Amino acid sequence: MNRLRQHPIILLLVINLIIGLMTFRSYGLSWDEPLFYDYGEALKYAYTPSNWFSGNFDVTQSFGSSGSDHANRGPAYLLVAMPFVSFFQWIGLDLASAWHLTNFLTFNLGIYLLYRLASKWMSKESALGVAALFTFQPLLWGHAFINPKDIPFLTFFLGSVVFGFEMIDDWVANSRAKFGKVMLAAFFLGIATSIRILGPLAAILTLLYALVQGIKIPDLLKKSTTWLYAGLSLGIMFIAWPYLWLNPLEKFIEVFVFMSDNPTQLNVLFAGNDYQAGEIPRRYFPTLLSYTLTEPTYLLIGLGIFLGFWKADNKKRFTLAILLTWFGVLAAYILIKRPALYDGYRHFLFILPPLFIFAGFAFEALSNWLGQRWQKIITGIAILAFGILPITQLHPYQYAYYNNLAGGMDGVFRNYETEYWLTCYREAVLSLNQLAESGSQLFVRREPYIAAYYADANITVRDFRTEQNEMQSGDYYLVNTRSNEDLRFLRDEPAIIEISRMGATFCVVKQVP
Repeated sequence: MNRLRQHPIILLLVINLIIGLMTFRSYGLSWDEPLFYDYGEALKYAYTPSNWFSGNFDVTQSFGSSGSDHANRGPAYLLVAMPFVSFFQWIGLDLASAWHLTNFLTFNLGIYLLYRLASKWMSKESALGVAALFTFQPLLWGHAFINPKDIPFLTFFLGSVVFGFEMIDDWVANSRAKFGKVMLAAFFLGIATSIRILGPLAAILTLLYALVQGIKIPDLLKKSTTWLYAGLSLGIMFIAWPYLWLNPLEKFIEVFVFMSDNPTQLNVLFAGNDYQAGEIPRRYFPTLLSYTLTEPTYLLIGLGIFLGFWKADNKKRFTLAILLTWFGVLAAYILIKRPALYDGYRHFLFILPPLFIFAGFAFEALSNWLGQRWQKIITGIAILAFGILPITQLHPYQYAYYNNLAGGMDGVFRNYETEYWLTCYREAVLSLNQLAESGSQLFVRREPYIAAYYADANITVRDFRTEQNEMQSGDYYLVNTRSNEDLRFLRDEPAIIEISRMGATFCVVKQVP
C-alpha cells in the first residue's frame, strides 16, 4: 500500500492492463497494419549476418512487398516490438492480436512517461489525473491497439523529452549526467527519429530546457556526455533504419523533404464535403482537435494554461513555454504550411501530451479547492466518465469518437470520417462466416486482404475494384462508409450485416440481387 501511495500510476497501469487483456482480441486489423507488419518480417534479412557476407547483400530486400510506401518510414518500432510479438504468438495468439496487445503495451509505456514528466511540476496525485485523462480519451484508447505508427512515435518522442529533461537536471545538480540517463535519452531519441523524421524536435526541446536551466551552449558543447548523447542517438537511428544504409545523409534529407508535405491521393470527408488530402481547408485541424477530445478536457487545458503561468516564477514560465512550443510549433506548421492531412490528425497525436500536462495544473487547483478525498474521487470519476462511457459504447471503434460539440457520432455521420481504417471488417466478416453458404464469394470494395484475414476457408474473397465484372447474383459485397463509399454501388439494396455504433454506420455487407 505504501508503494502505491508513492507511485499511484501503478494503479492506473494495472487497470489498463486488465481491461486490455480482456478486450485486445476484439480489434480488427486496420488499413495500414498488414503491409507494415510484412515490412517487419522482411527486415530480418537486413539483420541476418550470413546475408552481409554472402557477396550479394542487397538491403532493398529488407523493405518488403510495400517498399515504395514503407521503406522511407523508419522501422525502429517494428524491431523493438517484434520480440514481444513473437512471444505472444508462441503462447498462441494470432498475428493481429499479438501486435494489438504489443501496441497497447507501448501506449501504456507512453502513459507512464507522461505521468513521469507531469510529476516534475505538480503533485503525483495531479500527475495521475493527467495520465488518467489522457488514457481515457476514446480517440487515443482506440488508436492504442490498432496504430503501430503514430502511438509508438508518441511514446518514443515523449520518452526522448522525459529523459532528455532528466539528463539536463542531472547536469545542473551534479555537473554531469548519469550514463544510464544519457543512454535512455539517446535510445528514445534514436528510435523516435527512425519512426518519424520529426524526432529531432525532442532534442531541440531538450536544448531549450538546458538554456532555461542556465546551461550555456559553449559549456554544453564542452561536455563529453553531450557528444555521447548525440552520437548514440544518430547511431541508433542509423542502425534501426536500413533505408539510410544506402546513403545516410542523402536519404535522410530525401525523407525530410518528402515527409514535410506528406503527399497522398486519398479523399477525405470533412464538413460534408469530399476533399483531396492535399486540398484540405485550413480549419481542418483546429476543427477536429475541438471535436475529438472529451468535453471537460478543453476546459481543464484552458484553465491549466492560465493557472500554470499565473502561479509560476519566471524560470518556470520559460519551462512551460517550452511545453507550449512542443504543441504550438507543429500546430503553426499545420496551419501555415498546410501539409496533406487525412485520417483525422493521427500523424500529430504526439503534440497532445503537453496540453494534458497543463490540464494537471487545473487538477491541482481542483484538489486544493475540494479538500476532502471523497470529493476529489467523485470529481475525478465525473471528469473521466466523459471518456469512459463512449469507450464502452464504441468498443472496439473508439478512435472514431466525436464529442457532443460536434453533434455526437450520429451528428457527424455522413459529414466527417469516422471508422476510416476499416477495422469493422473483422466484425462484418466474422458475422458473414456464420450465415454464408460454402463456396460463397465476398467482393470487398477496398483492401480485401483485411477481410481475407478473417474469412472462413469456404468464402472466396475478391477485390471489387479489379473484379467487379465477375460478380454474380448471390455474391456478397462488403463496403465501408469512409467518404460515403457505401452509397456508390448497390445503394438501394438492404444490408444483411451492418456494423454501427452510437448512430454511425461503419461498414455493411449486402447481397447481389
